[in-house]
Amino acid sequence: MNKIISISLIILTLVIPAISQSNKNNKEVKNVILMIGDGMGIAQIYAAMTKNGMQLNMTQGTQTGIATTYSADKYITDSGAAGTAISTGVKTKNGSIAVDTAGNKLKTMLEYCEEKGMVTGLVSTSSVTHATPASFIAHQASRGSYEDIASDFLKTDIEVFIGGGLDHFKKRKDGKDLTLDLTKKGYTVIEDQNQVISFKGKKLAALTAAEHHKKMTEGRGNMLPESTEKAIEILNTYQKGFFLMVEGSQIDWAGHANDAEYNVAETIDFDKAVGKALEFARKDSNTLVIITADHETGGMTITGGNIEQKESQIHFSTKNHSAIPVMLFAYGPGSETFSGFYDNTDIIKKILPLLKINEK
Repeated sequence: MNKIISISLIILTLVIPAISQSNKNNKEVKNVILMIGDGMGIAQIYAAMTKNGMQLNMTQGTQTGIATTYSADKYITDSGAAGTAISTGVKTKNGSIAVDTAGNKLKTMLEYCEEKGMVTGLVSTSSVTHATPASFIAHQASRGSYEDIASDFLKTDIEVFIGGGLDHFKKRKDGKDLTLDLTKKGYTVIEDQNQVISFKGKKLAALTAAEHHKKMTEGRGNMLPESTEKAIEILNTYQKGFFLMVEGSQIDWAGHANDAEYNVAETIDFDKAVGKALEFARKDSNTLVIITADHETGGMTITGGNIEQKESQIHFSTKNHSAIPVMLFAYGPGSETFSGFYDNTDIIKKILPLLKINEK
């Protein structure tokens, strides 16, 4: 009898923690924060990690995956097609924004979440009308239709967007000032990044650069991590659950320029924004954070370096995008879904079931 009791106690000792861990891992996903480092390949990540003392917030993800990025018509994607693939789960032609190869509208992640009653937001260091953020909110055959993309913002119920692109709303060929229309829809329109931090309210349209924000190496400061933190703060006040996409846009531009210093600075800045998302997720416990890239830019590689001196010998093989698959890190409930090797169109197909949204 005593032996049976002892064995039972041993089993309970082993099983109860496992059940507790299982329950912890099986928490429902209420919020999703999707972080996209535009042009960020594994070499960009490791160079930034080296410069930052072998530490990055994104590597705190409990699960890792690898995603292919080709578009419907090209082996090497552009940001429009890649953003569309991530946002809608459908491949399209390079240059397209949330439309299929025939030009038909595709439902985006923001639209799925708004239909469910969730609140949504976008943050970017580029113009909010640029390819990646546009792929989540607009439907245009050409990524260069910036003024039409700006008009599409008024056709949605997005609660928060922070980034550049003021001129596409205010200095337009049609003479319209869309910031007035945004105000009528209940948004507070802010044109000064310094006012974002102190904002108190429910709907924010922060267009804080005429087009794009400065490079980190030219003094952009903490725009991205501060804006990420503010967007999370605003969206969380609704208590409905939220979806937020944050883009570190200029990692891509540094790759196109083959500028190693610029590239590392932008990746570290993006990682600081990741840190804000992870900080919230750790406290909240119902938030899934996904960190990935739309594609790699520059064909960047590391041929040497010194960890103690925090230096990498960086070389580029192209001034354009490459076909190299990209890394994905996931943290929070449902993160185990993102382990493995898959296509970028699978990202939304993994997110929607976790939010109990039927894809249609």
